[in-house]
Amino acid sequence: MADWKLFLPKSVTVLSQGYGLPDFRADSIAGLTVAVVALPLAMALAIASGAAPEVGLITAVVAGLLISALGGSRFQIGGPTGAFVVIVYGVIAQYGYDGLLMATLMAGGILIAAGLARVGTLIKYIPDPVTTGFTSGIAVIIMASQIKDILGLEAANVPAELIPKLEALWAVRDTLSLPALGLSAACVAAILLLRRHAPRLPGFLIVTVLAAGLVAVTQLPVETIGSRFGEMNARLPTPSLDFWRWDNAMALLPSALTIALLAGVESLLSAVVGDQMTGRRHRSNVELVAQGVANVASAAVGGLPATGAIARTATNIRSGARSPVAGMLHAVFLLLFMLLLSPMMKLVPMAALAAILVVVALNMAEAHRFRLILRTSHGDRAVLLATFGLTVLVDLTVAIEVGMVLAAFVFMHRMAGLASIEGRPPIIEGDAEDLHSEAGGRYAPNHGLPDDIGVLTFRGPLFFGSAGVVKDALDRIGARKRIYILRLEEVPLIDPTGAFAFGDLLKRLLDEGDEVLVVGAGHGVLRGLLQTTPKAVLKRVRFVRTFEAARRRVLNGSRGPDSETAGPPSGEPAASQATAG
Repeated sequence: MADWKLFLPKSVTVLSQGYGLPDFRADSIAGLTVAVVALPLAMALAIASGAAPEVGLITAVVAGLLISALGGSRFQIGGPTGAFVVIVYGVIAQYGYDGLLMATLMAGGILIAAGLARVGTLIKYIPDPVTTGFTSGIAVIIMASQIKDILGLEAANVPAELIPKLEALWAVRDTLSLPALGLSAACVAAILLLRRHAPRLPGFLIVTVLAAGLVAVTQLPVETIGSRFGEMNARLPTPSLDFWRWDNAMALLPSALTIALLAGVESLLSAVVGDQMTGRRHRSNVELVAQGVANVASAAVGGLPATGAIARTATNIRSGARSPVAGMLHAVFLLLFMLLLSPMMKLVPMAALAAILVVVALNMAEAHRFRLILRTSHGDRAVLLATFGLTVLVDLTVAIEVGMVLAAFVFMHRMAGLASIEGRPPIIEGDAEDLHSEAGGRYAPNHGLPDDIGVLTFRGPLFFGSAGVVKDALDRIGARKRIYILRLEEVPLIDPTGAFAFGDLLKRLLDEGDEVLVVGAGHGVLRGLLQTTPKAVLKRVRFVRTFEAARRRVLNGSRGPDSETAGPPSGEPAASQATAG
């Protein structure tokens, strides 16, 4: 397949296969259903991020349309998500809204570059303790950010950091509004009851409409979108990059990288969920490019960062969507809602939107997965708790960086633990009759070879974390030997550090003995040795395919190459000869 075809959007592929009126009808129903779900959610996420409610709708319209039209998933629904609330709120607080637009634009460029560089498949290597840690931490911060509206507290300029935020809210505890608290509790209960007993109904929208109607009829003394933000600006802004300031670019780069990472991870997780529900396959690199384009466009119209939304994508699938057209229609319906219903949106109480975000946070917390990881190894627990604690108390960027570094160390420790070396095992002479050889017969000291033959069996990956195993090899042999046999059949890989250590071992063994045989080196291991070991050493080493061939060579006293032994090739092209030789 030509390279350019790998970046064809799913919409092009699906439509080229044939698209009829029944497909459009199914996609229209699914798109309308998702739009109904997304309408209150987009406003709530925008307000939680420190932006105006219409900004969330603009983001869902523009980014949602582009993600579906250009993406690599058949059913992906894009827009603002809860994962961005923390980082967006922090960027706005520190750099203003123009700073957020810059960070979003830069993140879009990073995602486009990542997709074109085909790194989409690498994001899957972020371990669960890291993703669970920061998503659970984000859930805690979202809940904390809604305390003010849930309790109806009167507080201005609430800090973004958790502890100062709680201190500031505690200082105004005497402004508690019982009507706001009661409305919030009723909305949360109603959403959860609808989700349990009528999961197909748009619980978020139903509760929002009922709460707005209740406040309008009873004149309940609670804050609404209109009382806080005034009239909603129900139109799509003209694209502009007037917010760009070169002097802020470097300062905003860490935030842009975090936004890009979150957008990439969540969009691909959402695409995977869609694949699992439908049996389809998404194109990860196309998806990253689409996410990048969508974020650049969102920034140009004053929107928020956007990514694939797992819950909305699942809703799209359950509603019968057949193609990316459903996602594009969802954006069109949202635009119509924004243009036609904006006068009524100002009646929505803030307590109702806070209740929606509480439910979103409960879904994000993944309490069950969090508890399961706590039952696993010490290393995974440390990664989970460190990522979670740093997300809540310090900064999401720091949390992800530290979590990934800790996860890498845990992984390296485990890989190093797989590496081992077995030499001539020390036994008590009287117990020799009770031991058996690997072949099932009586135990044969030193594999049945003479005492002046040293045998070392290496197991597991030989990389920088396990290089010490190679360096300790001579201690396993004991006295100096005439011939050394190094068995590598169970070594799946070797990195430059391991190869250099193995090359040093070969030099030391050649200085002590007459001959060194390397047995069973696979192509990748052999390549690593050829690239790092001096040619003068390689010329004196015999590479052997099987241990039986090495035994015959040693027992027959052969010195020249035969059908199963040979010296190493002089260059890379002959590597396969050494493996087969």
